[in-house]
Amino acid sequence: MSFEINESCGVFAIYAREDDVAKLTYYALYALQHRGQESVGIAVADGQESVMLKDMGMVSQVFSERDLQSLKGHMALGHVRYSTTGSSFWENSQPIQVPRRGGSVYVAHNGNLINTDELRGQLQAQGVRFRSTSDTEVIAVLLARSDADDVVEAAKEVMPMLQGAYSLGVMTEEKILGIRDPYGIRPLCVGKYMDGYVISSESCGLDIIGAEYVREIAPGEMAIIADGELRFERVMEARKPSLCIFEFIYFARPDSVMYGTYLYHARKHMGMSLADEAPVQADVVMPIPDTGVPAAIGYSQASGIPFGEGLIKNRYVGRTFIQPTQAIRQLGVRLKLNPLVRDIRGKRLVVVDDSIVRGNTTKEIVKMLRDAGASEVHMRISSPPDRFPCFYGIDTAIRQELIASSRSVEEIREFIGADTLHYLSMENLVRATGRPREEFCMACFDGRYPIPVPDEMKMAKCRLEAV
Repeated sequence: MSFEINESCGVFAIYAREDDVAKLTYYALYALQHRGQESVGIAVADGQESVMLKDMGMVSQVFSERDLQSLKGHMALGHVRYSTTGSSFWENSQPIQVPRRGGSVYVAHNGNLINTDELRGQLQAQGVRFRSTSDTEVIAVLLARSDADDVVEAAKEVMPMLQGAYSLGVMTEEKILGIRDPYGIRPLCVGKYMDGYVISSESCGLDIIGAEYVREIAPGEMAIIADGELRFERVMEARKPSLCIFEFIYFARPDSVMYGTYLYHARKHMGMSLADEAPVQADVVMPIPDTGVPAAIGYSQASGIPFGEGLIKNRYVGRTFIQPTQAIRQLGVRLKLNPLVRDIRGKRLVVVDDSIVRGNTTKEIVKMLRDAGASEVHMRISSPPDRFPCFYGIDTAIRQELIASSRSVEEIREFIGADTLHYLSMENLVRATGRPREEFCMACFDGRYPIPVPDEMKMAKCRLEAV
């Protein structure tokens, strides 16, 4: 895949007295590993005490069988992370733990606050010393310093202070909370598991442990799990629903359900619409694995052009965009994807991917296909041009690095070296989701941010190179 931005984090929490919550959380985080590969953590609580283990790396690298056996309790909170606010080092790994009223409060966060600096400055003026640079610690400290006796009341007090995108898992020695911001930019859902309940960023985190999907946590709502019971409370008035459209395009796993829709079906419809919008004479439709597969299948079915694999993915190589330099990203493409030369040579290819951000990875892939003997390469992208940076938890480049912010489609085609290039229209993208456009944040395409962004953040991330 040629998507060169980092993904959202993954949050998971569970209450279950009849099973091993640490192992269940371990497997669920495996299912959510695609949402973050820099660090992972699990905290457990038994009603009186709590303990946590976290480290840099992926789920399989951090936890051993012995580690999981040492995490005893009937509640757990887990997290997989990539960097949004704060750099990638151990102190920023999650959950974040802060002492509160003889115990602890743990916070796992998916999203990004846009008023972190203001809140951090206020707390530092009160004598707080922070151990990390993440906005998650700011949330945890606010919850810990609340005068409210109960964490539920503390959350009601703190959440209105936060501006930005946040889906939170919060745990104390006695309760688990799941909270979404009033716009619902990042996903969070609830499931039923045996004698308890589960909170997960995606429904695939429920499926892997056999939990039954209940529903999404609504924007501005809090799910409370205590003593094996589940209830919901409104924390803030819901604003315009603004789920990140890239959850449908790329971020979430295709077997997850959002807005009542299997994302696999939505992505396949995106591909079918691509075939209607931009037909071409070709011999084979091939995806950039893995995220381009559903759309490529849809394109093949709608066009009648056979579907085939032209690139084989090395699944033991991490995602290329995790690496910090472009040179390593380009090397990562060669390490990660290998062309099937005999199936490519002399063929006219329709190549389907989910997006083009900087364009360098796509350019490398097109060159790789040409070197393998492809006679024509027709790029089809199952999203509109990505022109604006994200401020709500997706680590995009600054605007000057987004290729579509300063180049036309024809100029991008020329840069990547494809014979033709077509992006899916906004209209057909929205149609594929089955929901109205008003229920999504599409700022990366149209620049309309649902939550006002401070000017200093825009200047830092949206600056254009001087002409």
